[in-house]
Amino acid sequence: MELLTIVKAIILGIVEGLTEFAPVSSTGHMIIVDDMWLKSQEFLGKYTANTFKVVIQLGSILAVVIIFRNRFIDLLGLKKFSRKELAVVPEGQPQAPAEGRLKLAQVIVGLIPAGIFGFLFEDYIDEHLFSTSTVLIGLVVGAIFMICADRFAPKTIKTESVDQITYRQALSVGLIQCVSLWPGFSRSGSTISGGVLLGMSHRAAADFTFIMAVPIMAGASLISLLKNWQYFTLDALPFFIAGFISAFLFALLSMRFFLKLINRIKLLPFAIYRIILAGVVYLIWF
Repeated sequence: MELLTIVKAIILGIVEGLTEFAPVSSTGHMIIVDDMWLKSQEFLGKYTANTFKVVIQLGSILAVVIIFRNRFIDLLGLKKFSRKELAVVPEGQPQAPAEGRLKLAQVIVGLIPAGIFGFLFEDYIDEHLFSTSTVLIGLVVGAIFMICADRFAPKTIKTESVDQITYRQALSVGLIQCVSLWPGFSRSGSTISGGVLLGMSHRAAADFTFIMAVPIMAGASLISLLKNWQYFTLDALPFFIAGFISAFLFALLSMRFFLKLINRIKLLPFAIYRIILAGVVYLIWF
């Protein structure tokens, strides 16, 4: 595989790593960058290129596992940690009441809706929704949803910390997450917005979003790999490896920054960025 092709994979990995945790749609950004400039379908083929855009997210997921490692060990019951050890950014992090603790069952409840919808419609999404035009729709509609979340959120926050999330909130966020199957809508944008409307702090909703992201994105990547295995060749392997590594490194760098920022700036700046991006891409592309 040529060096220029590897550079394209690294660029897509950078785009994925920098945007995965911000509510701006990493998949949407990759589709726009790829369709407009990199053209990975020309040398990988349509199905391999689409699978790459899903599998590359495993690099970002590895970053989540590393940053939230104590939380995952605690959820699996392998070892109990103090709340200070569980907090990714201890400074200013709200502490849950002594009796409160996020449970693995709550995470599973949040995963079920999108897991079912993703399994049922994965082929349709790959075939019809991986395009710049559908991403632009997702960017704008998702931005409107985020603005509404900041505007109409309850004045009194009921859930300051991820450890205070209820089963009802977990299920509701899981249902809202289903809209993020539309490329451009953004998984974190939908779930953080939904969590805020349900009375969570922006940080609690973000933490829950990232914890849920690990199993659902790993599952989506595995399903995509299995369904499109026949399209893979050894020639494509360096492309996948380069994208994975760059996505992991840049996600590791960007994630802590985002978690420190989200409670301060909330969702409006990201919504404005999405609308501006959609407008610029529309003018250039169409």
